[in-house]
Amino acid sequence: MSTAFTRTYAQIRQALLNREELALIDVREEAPFAQGHPLFAANIPLSKLELEVYARIPRRATPVTVYDDGEGLADIAVQRLRALGYLDVALLAGGLQGWRSAGGELFIDVNVPSKAFGELVESQRHTPSLAAEEVQALLDDKADVVVLDARRFDEYQTMSIPGGISVPGAELVLRARQLAPDPATRIVVNCAGRTRSIIGTQSLINAGLANPVAALRNGTIGWTLAGQTLEHGQSRRFAATSEAQREIAANDARRVADRARVGRASFADLQRWQQEAARSTYLFDVRSPEEYEAGHLPASRSTPGGQLVQETDHFASVRGARLVLVDDDGVRANMSASWLAQLGWEVYVLDDLQPAHFSEQGPWQAPVPAPRQAEEISPQTLAEWLAEGDSLVLDFTSSANYVKRHIPGAWWALRAQLPEVLATLPPARRYVLTCGSSQLARLAVAEVEALTGKPAFLLRQGTAAWVAAQLPLETGETRLASPRIDRYRRPYEGTDNPRDAMQAYLDWEFGLVAQLARDGTHGFHVI
Repeated sequence: MSTAFTRTYAQIRQALLNREELALIDVREEAPFAQGHPLFAANIPLSKLELEVYARIPRRATPVTVYDDGEGLADIAVQRLRALGYLDVALLAGGLQGWRSAGGELFIDVNVPSKAFGELVESQRHTPSLAAEEVQALLDDKADVVVLDARRFDEYQTMSIPGGISVPGAELVLRARQLAPDPATRIVVNCAGRTRSIIGTQSLINAGLANPVAALRNGTIGWTLAGQTLEHGQSRRFAATSEAQREIAANDARRVADRARVGRASFADLQRWQQEAARSTYLFDVRSPEEYEAGHLPASRSTPGGQLVQETDHFASVRGARLVLVDDDGVRANMSASWLAQLGWEVYVLDDLQPAHFSEQGPWQAPVPAPRQAEEISPQTLAEWLAEGDSLVLDFTSSANYVKRHIPGAWWALRAQLPEVLATLPPARRYVLTCGSSQLARLAVAEVEALTGKPAFLLRQGTAAWVAAQLPLETGETRLASPRIDRYRRPYEGTDNPRDAMQAYLDWEFGLVAQLARDGTHGFHVI
């Protein structure tokens, strides 16, 4: 029986309408989360709660409400969050079913606030778009047209429109003039589905670009449904922007941000906000990951602007928090902030940064609790134990990584399902735990020992060390001790999705504006 107090649907709805800070956390795995959840719920699975929550809910006094759909995960999450130092943790009254029964709207898929907002933008601004067949005809006719792909570079490499150039969303206003210097050149912006092409196209229009601009209607999904061929493995990217073009883009972006009522802040403001006990402040660097690694503000997180706008619920899981955006050119932060302000966030751009402020180097490191004690073994020791035949390997990496490669004989498991998993596995004298790096597996060592009464060991530096030692590997779904629900397969990713799934996804997106109206808590405004 839980000792946690509860918050009701009515209380959370009122807090959203009041723009108060709150974190509504779904602790199921991503696939069940994607089957239905409240609009502003953020998904932090119980399996990896400790590794994600400090970055996603940075202030320990934030009102946090957790829920599941009757699986018993939320009670455990409450205990773990309290142990991690969170002071105000509650259960959602009745769980997901309680939300539904109280009249709460449920949304399917992931990153729904941003996708619904994109549909609202198109419906209110009538963002121009071209069908796949129209764009194909322009390309066939060798028309004066450039196709700019607004997704992440890795997504672009998977599949792209013929001749398309990778220009992730926040880069569009900064780079478009260099890629289409003749104002008569038509620009077509695409993504995989709809949202990022709509936002990207509208960004260029809002910034006052002289070129005719249109979104590729329904993105690569629309292209595929039209029976047209995509390219794969392309690497066309934008080149450097001239100082003159950068200055024009900076003025355009500042004007758009001012229209959207983006706040202006100084470095001193940021330092003061970071000390506040009663408000959450996120600090996001919206430049490319390469620029971030070359030099960034201490405590900033690398979140390229297009992805921040697309996945705001993932990066800023506290609705009502303060967002502070950073760049070094005055374009990407202002354009990204203009969208976040329209998405109902209190957002600021730092205006007085100097090169000396960008004093830290290297990739972003997620803040995590101090590592738990665990007895570690080397890959060579594990190989010897496996040859003896009385050790069992549990792999807690993502299911996709497990299928790609894993230690021969290893069982894939979800940490949140350990009691059920261990009850079904063959008996062993000892257990060895791994994941890609060993970070997640380390969290499960004590749990496995407590549940089995047998010794459990950690593979030092995880499966990566096994691979580096050039020891044998297996591939495929050889031993799944849990269902592969850790990731929702998006209908717009990859190239082998069923056509009916693609069409169903587009139909769902078209219905989001009506669903937003029924929900009534979004607080969006479109400039």
